[in-house]
Amino acid sequence: MQDLTSLLDTAVRDIVSYLRTADPDAAADLIELRRAHLTRPGVVVVGETKRGKSSLVNALLGVPGLSPVDAAVTTAAYLSFVPGTAFSARAWLPGGEEIEIDSLQEWARGKQKTRKIEVTHPAPMLQYLTLLDTPGAGGLDPVHATIALDAVRRATALLFVADASAPLSQPELDFLAAATERVDAVVFALTKIDAYPQWRTIAEDNRSLLQAHAPRFAAAPWFPVSARLAEIALTADPAARDALAGESKIPALQHALVELAGRGHQLRLANVLRAAHRDLTRLRDNAEQRVQATAADPAAQAATRAERAALAARKRTESRQWTLKLNTEIQHARVAVVGHLRTRITEVQHDYARRIDAARGEALTALPDDLDTQLQAVAAQMSATLEDTYRDVAEKVLADTFDPALVSATLRHTMTAGPPRDGAGDNLLIALSAGGIALIAGRGAMLGLSAVAGAGFLIPFAGLGLGLAAGGYVIYRRRVHTDRRHAHTWLRDVLAEARAALTDEISGRFTDLQYSLAVALDDAIERRLRELDALIAEIDAAAAEDNAGRAKRRAAATAERDAATTRLRQADEALMRARSLTPTPVDPS
Repeated sequence: MQDLTSLLDTAVRDIVSYLRTADPDAAADLIELRRAHLTRPGVVVVGETKRGKSSLVNALLGVPGLSPVDAAVTTAAYLSFVPGTAFSARAWLPGGEEIEIDSLQEWARGKQKTRKIEVTHPAPMLQYLTLLDTPGAGGLDPVHATIALDAVRRATALLFVADASAPLSQPELDFLAAATERVDAVVFALTKIDAYPQWRTIAEDNRSLLQAHAPRFAAAPWFPVSARLAEIALTADPAARDALAGESKIPALQHALVELAGRGHQLRLANVLRAAHRDLTRLRDNAEQRVQATAADPAAQAATRAERAALAARKRTESRQWTLKLNTEIQHARVAVVGHLRTRITEVQHDYARRIDAARGEALTALPDDLDTQLQAVAAQMSATLEDTYRDVAEKVLADTFDPALVSATLRHTMTAGPPRDGAGDNLLIALSAGGIALIAGRGAMLGLSAVAGAGFLIPFAGLGLGLAAGGYVIYRRRVHTDRRHAHTWLRDVLAEARAALTDEISGRFTDLQYSLAVALDDAIERRLRELDALIAEIDAAAAEDNAGRAKRRAAATAERDAATTRLRQADEALMRARSLTPTPVDPS
């Protein structure tokens, strides 16, 4: 696998070096894309409650007790484990406040409502990847499953944790069935094998269940492990340490995850090469046209002039038509997405209104925490909807205009290099006051950055995050608490502001998309016109020269074509090798 990493890395480096001379703009775009894609590999750990998830994380990191383990108290926040020279932890509170914390145990167990806790630690495994331990509270019920799936689709791999006490449950199977569309790489851990001698039978039952409910994962590897034995090994005398570690089977899982992390790096390099492939193909074809131009063929000259005239005419006559089509598609998509949001918020309001009417004591007191989780799930669903909508709009708009390859580089540059609009930026948190809603948006936001493929190009997309801000909890405690009438009023106000916040953000995202598509289309036309003008000038110059002059021009154009062809062949060879990285889906039939 390391040989493939070197091959991909070398191909990207060589192609960028070539493009710096042949097309500096394309090189700059590719460098930016490479920087955005080559993020740290991440593994998301998911599982039902009391399956030994946190104990497994501690065993993988080799640090007993790092991730809080308590049979009566489940993890209440995302725990993100990242590399560092010493232990430290910080928490993100509702509303966006970021603070250093001294007791990971208390905060992770819900001392105060927390969005995410980032733990920095020098554990060796973190040098290769980041581990994200998803909240255990609520297990894999639909709401928590939605939030977990949103994290999974931004990860290199999913580590699904089950235990050896019983076969996979229906909620676990439902989650895995949904995950088949979100992630390519899945590894299963079967925990507590030291406590359940029948674990081999359970493992076989689980494979059969996967074949029936999530066949894509039926052939995925299962790693039977014992976190307890791994912990004992850490404090055992040297003579027994290796034997206990081997019996725990944790090292095998560690090696598998590190290998998957490397595969994620390779997949990202392959994505950069796919983007470069379009630029190399364009440069090769342009160089080939210049080779043909040196023949000074009157028919070729006439054909090129006719193409330019036709393109210029299309720009004059069809620009308004393209603009109208773009406006129409954006408007229809915006209305559809906002309508979907309105429906989801209404469903949440009806559901929680019934809960308030039926709740007693602690159930009513816990309403803010429950609603916070529900709003995060709504935001995750809207993020996925927006990604799909972006792709659909781009495909519809470009279908009747140009070959997508013509606008891919321009669109990529427009969407990534432009200044962010108001409301976007690194870790920007827009806190709204009255209802206490916090909207987390922008590059580098809490749920990360994804890229969706659309019509042959990449559209960067920042996930939405939504939940109760600190003010929402304060208002509830001070004015509502156990009063149902005030609880209904609080619920209505909170959800109204949540809907308004997400509606504004969705409208802004569509404005960004419309601007970027319009600019990309216009720039692509202008770029092609300039290329045709240069080709016509080349034909005219060749016609004015003698045979020796035309031969010299032909040699120069041929050298450019051959250089582009060489780099294109290098990209093809690397991408051919990279095909082995993508698992082949199992036919469910």
